[in-house]
Amino acid sequence: MTAPLLDVRGLKKHFPIAKGLFHRVTGHVRAVDDVSFTVQEGEALGLVGESGCGKTTTARCILRAIDPTEGSILYRMRDDSVVDLAPMSVGELGPLRKEIQMIFQDPFGSLNPRMTLFDNVGEPLLVNGMRRRRERMDRVAELLRLVGLRPEFMHRFPHAFSGGQRQRIGIARALATGPRLVVADEPVSALDVSVQAQVLNLLLELQSRLRLTFLFVAHDLSVVRHICDRVAVMYVGQLVELAPTDAVFRRPRHPYTAALMRAVPVPDPRVPGSDAILKGEVPSPASPPSGCYFHPRCMFAEERCRQDAPLLQEVTPGHFARCHFAGELQLGTGQAA
Repeated sequence: MTAPLLDVRGLKKHFPIAKGLFHRVTGHVRAVDDVSFTVQEGEALGLVGESGCGKTTTARCILRAIDPTEGSILYRMRDDSVVDLAPMSVGELGPLRKEIQMIFQDPFGSLNPRMTLFDNVGEPLLVNGMRRRRERMDRVAELLRLVGLRPEFMHRFPHAFSGGQRQRIGIARALATGPRLVVADEPVSALDVSVQAQVLNLLLELQSRLRLTFLFVAHDLSVVRHICDRVAVMYVGQLVELAPTDAVFRRPRHPYTAALMRAVPVPDPRVPGSDAILKGEVPSPASPPSGCYFHPRCMFAEERCRQDAPLLQEVTPGHFARCHFAGELQLGTGQAA
């Protein structure tokens, strides 16, 4: 079998906590704590979880926007050779930047307001050696058409466009260098619901046409269900469940995943509402609880959960969960079939 396009192994990112006059390190925030997963070429993997769970930090480590503390980030090149992005220097990462691009969450803050669309979208082309202005203009026009915008817009400034149009511009910029892997960091969370659907459908169309591979960071499970082939659920810096999207929505294996799904409103009067709310607060990644990180909030927790940290184990083929009782629990989701 062909190796995955991206293979993340044991990824960790710990931020030091410094106190006092001399800024002595007194602890660490475990933002990402031993995360492992793969992404096949042409696949869309959804990385989901509530705010502060470490999903965006994981994505930024993969992009090498920040340096990981430990772990490997294996990327398969076009010639099928595999390189580890984690220990690479800035100079070594340079040629790989055009293959891994990012769509940012905020369509208003991610574009330079002092630059026209031509400059915003064409800058990656200039950085990667396309010096002729005419050639860049032709490529920018092609990219704008690709995302549903008119080429004559390229001489306008970002303030002249709506949020949905700005996000299309951000997508065009991400695609400028012909990437194979696109990291989308909550690309529709700042948009109106009707515009969200348009942008999601555009991403699906682009994935099919250009054979893109997506790492889709989100907190909205309904969005993930629409666009992703598999789902990875994070809680306090750890992966707690990883499975095909249909399997997760049909039968989640971790109590936290089930709780997330029960929190999603279902627009169907025949589906009863759920009043099951998680108790307690999310633990601090600076001082996570012993054993299973989720046990203080889990209604199924036993003494074993308080003492022994569960491993991410394969419950059924392709379905992984970090729970001692993943094979035994019958968890309701409150979702329509």
